[in-house]
Amino acid sequence: MKTINTSVITENVARMCQEANFLLGEDVMEAFKKGCETEVSNTGKEILQILIKNAEIAREEQVPMCQDCGYAVVFLELGQDVHIEGGDLYEAITEGVRKGYTDGYLRKSIVGHPLERKNTGDNTPPVIHTKIVPGENLKITLAPKGGGSENMSQIKMMKPADGVEGVKNFVIEVAKNAGPNPCPPVILGVGIGGTMEKAALIAKEALLREIGSVNEDPEMAKLEAELLEKINNLGIGPQGLGGRTFCLAVHIKTYAAHIASLPVAVNINCHAARHKEVVL
Repeated sequence: MKTINTSVITENVARMCQEANFLLGEDVMEAFKKGCETEVSNTGKEILQILIKNAEIAREEQVPMCQDCGYAVVFLELGQDVHIEGGDLYEAITEGVRKGYTDGYLRKSIVGHPLERKNTGDNTPPVIHTKIVPGENLKITLAPKGGGSENMSQIKMMKPADGVEGVKNFVIEVAKNAGPNPCPPVILGVGIGGTMEKAALIAKEALLREIGSVNEDPEMAKLEAELLEKINNLGIGPQGLGGRTFCLAVHIKTYAAHIASLPVAVNINCHAARHKEVVL
């Protein structure tokens, strides 16, 4: 059985908080560059070039790529043969977020109570999702989530009779209503099935998939491609100023559903599609 000390977890979470905000993934950068080649709007091309330069400056100078440094969302895959020593696992993660955001001079965006609105001052608490999996490793994925894109995300409890056409219409409607608000170009994570909260969770998990990867389900791969084309045909474009590069990718995850239900969630990520992971 592997033993992992909580100090190691805290150290890695703190590092990832900063790296996620400073270092945009290569898959996103490549999608920007591809967009520059295919974008029909001159304004859209210029915006994409600015976003590329912005990401390069963030990487070189180790500064946040966006002023909204996000809500620290953490996905854990905890091996069932792992022993955590030295304290509470969730407290270790929380301390890592506190340290990462404080030492990295990252903007603190979290209020302790949704109605009283007093800032906690250190970007805690994080949101933590845990899966128990076989093995003796602990995989930590940290995905800072900006408020603007999260605010435009939606969930709908559809009727099974709405079917795939109903799903398409809802996803396109969410994208259209979002417009410039989530700082496009965006990535859409779509969760279909499960219960209300499960659909929302797998929609967010779908955002972690590498841009350019192909869905393992051939039918969902076709649906992703169709939705991407139709959404980009809306003409919203980068930053909502017109063009075709509004959406970089549509990623779909599905789960078993009740015979009476068809939950569909759309989680939108902005152009600062940030996430880092480590396996301990």
